[in-house]
Amino acid sequence: MSFRISLSGMNAATSDLNVTSNNIANSKTTGFKQSRAEFADVFPVSSYGLSGNAIGAGVKLARVAQQFDQGNVEFSGKALDLAISGEGFFTLSDRGTTVYSRAGNFGTDDDGYVINPAGHRLQVFMPSTSGTGFDTGRMTDLRLATGDAPPQATRGVEVGTNLPADASVPTVAPFDAADPSSYNYTTSLTVYDSLGAAHTQSLHFVKTANANEWQVHSSVDGTPNGAPTTLQYSDTGELQSPAPAQIALPAYDPGNGSAPMALELDLAASTQYGNSFSVGLLAQDGHATGRLTGIEVSEEGVVEARYTNGVSTPLGQVAMTNFANPQGLQSIGNNSWSETHASGEPRVGYAGSSDFGMVQGGALEASNVDLTEQLVNMITAQRNFQANAQMISTQDQITQTVINIR
Repeated sequence: MSFRISLSGMNAATSDLNVTSNNIANSKTTGFKQSRAEFADVFPVSSYGLSGNAIGAGVKLARVAQQFDQGNVEFSGKALDLAISGEGFFTLSDRGTTVYSRAGNFGTDDDGYVINPAGHRLQVFMPSTSGTGFDTGRMTDLRLATGDAPPQATRGVEVGTNLPADASVPTVAPFDAADPSSYNYTTSLTVYDSLGAAHTQSLHFVKTANANEWQVHSSVDGTPNGAPTTLQYSDTGELQSPAPAQIALPAYDPGNGSAPMALELDLAASTQYGNSFSVGLLAQDGHATGRLTGIEVSEEGVVEARYTNGVSTPLGQVAMTNFANPQGLQSIGNNSWSETHASGEPRVGYAGSSDFGMVQGGALEASNVDLTEQLVNMITAQRNFQANAQMISTQDQITQTVINIR
């Protein structure tokens, strides 16, 4: 009996060493979660139950419990490196089978899908069809868009100028854009047609003979774009007319096959103060074709593609999953887990909501293995093994003594 008890102790110590060895071997594995060997004592049970003087029958390995403590977040600078700070798992697809991981060392395959080193595809919530937010009821593989961002034709132009209150009427009339003596001030900006081609819109301001009254002339690429518009300011310098301060210009055909440009000037920020001309606001809502320059991931897990034209397009929001009992998950290798009955049903969400942590882009979660602790565990397990081996040696000596009795 005592031989079996000591043997169970040696087996338990060996299991403890194996678990410790695995922890140490994965001390540099991204997203690895260390395990702990947990043991239980063994008592023989007869048909009469346990006796009050029963002697234990040794020890057994009750379970190997994974410890899901937070690992250190280490910055890498790589856009597709993701780290979870807090609870939750990345949701991945392994050829249609859903698996989970804390390792965020992602890259792309030859089709542009975002994958981990094992080829599992990262799952995201798609942008909603309404154009705002994400459809959290629909997950799909994250695929990076590698094509150009389409252009957007300019529709609205905001102009915020200050026209001097003491300006004089130009000496030359009528207005001629080629003659600076026929107007007081001018400014220009770049606008875009439906094909993304750039055009120059020029605005010329002409003081009239009437008090606090100006005219603004618009042209695109040197071609007049509609009749001049009269601007009337109050005696406190605020724009009174037109009201509202939006001027719809006639459609302009660039002649390059694009749709006619329908521009609308917004002069609400225009004033007539002091004795100097200034431009405080000059903006338009169009842009040219853009090339992909990079990927950004926000703390909420929103993946955006950035383009050379300044446009950022959301590609999806990282889908995260959590469980009532993460220790019940089944480790399947490649830094991944699968759900089991013991883990409970998966709860799907996104970073920053409910009990989910935040996502850190350009960083990785390191292994949560403490090498010093593991080395101490190794020494302890070694001592336990030696002590149980010594017990077997002692029992052998006792047995030999009994055999040698004459």
